[in-house]
Amino acid sequence: MTDISAKKVDGKRQPVIFMPHGGGPCFFMGWSPVWDRMEEHLRGIGSTLPRRPSAIVVMSGHWETDRPTVTTGETPSLIYDYYGFPEHTYALQYPAPGSRDLARQVRHLLEEAGIAGDEDDQRGFDHGVFIPFMLAFPEADIPVVELSLPHHASADQVMNIGRALEPLRGQNVLLVGAGMSYHNLRRFLRPDAEAAHHSIQFDNWLTQAVEAAPSQRASLLTSWQDAPCAKACHPEADHLMPLMFVAGAAGTDPGSRDYSDTIMGKALSGFRFG
Repeated sequence: MTDISAKKVDGKRQPVIFMPHGGGPCFFMGWSPVWDRMEEHLRGIGSTLPRRPSAIVVMSGHWETDRPTVTTGETPSLIYDYYGFPEHTYALQYPAPGSRDLARQVRHLLEEAGIAGDEDDQRGFDHGVFIPFMLAFPEADIPVVELSLPHHASADQVMNIGRALEPLRGQNVLLVGAGMSYHNLRRFLRPDAEAAHHSIQFDNWLTQAVEAAPSQRASLLTSWQDAPCAKACHPEADHLMPLMFVAGAAGTDPGSRDYSDTIMGKALSGFRFG
C-alpha cells in the first residue's frame, strides 16, 4: 500500500497533462506511420516531468458514473474495452499497482470541496488509461488511481473536480486527463473533407483557449460548445471532459499545446499546464 497523503515534495510541483489515448490498441497494431507521432509524443512524456511521480490520478473518457468514483484496488485488472481487434491486443499487460490511500485522499479532497464521491475496489483500468500509459510510463511501477467522469457533468463541474485535487500536485502526484481533442468516430475513420475542416477550426479554437491567460481560460473552456464546429467534433463530450479536469487542476499555471498532428485528415492535439 502506497502512502501518498503525508508526502510533501520540495521544488517544482508536477504539471497536469491532457494526453491523447489514440484509437483502441492502435500503437500495438503495426499501423505505422499513422500513429507514429502520437506514439513518439506519449513515449516522451516522462522525460518532460520535473521528477518521477510518486503516483498518478487519471480521468479517462471511458469511465462514466453517477458520481466521481475512484479505484481502490491494489492490483487493478485491465478492461479491454475495444472490439474486433487481433487476439494479441487482448493479452496486453500493464500491471501498475493501485493506491487505496491516495484514492481515499482524492475522496477527502472532493468532499472538502462539497463534491460527493464513491469508491470501487473491483474496477480495472480501461484502454483510455493502460494503452497510453504503456508508452508514457512503461515500467508500470507508479501507483495509478483512476477517477471516473460523472454522467452529463458540465465543463465547469468537471473543472471543479480538478480544482479540488490541485493540492496533490505539490505532493508529487501527476494528474492526467486521457481523451481525444477530436472524437467523432462516425467521421474520423474515413476520408471526409468537411470533418477535416471542422477538426482544424475546433482545434485552433481549443489551442487558443488553453493558451489564453489563466484569468480567461476557464470562461472560454466552460463555453466550449459555442466554439466553431464544437458539436461536429464532439457529438458527446466524454473525450473532451478530461481536458476540463486538468484545466481545473492547473490553477494559475499557463497552458500550452505540447502535441499536434493530423491523423486520418483530422487535427489532434495534446495539452499541458505548468
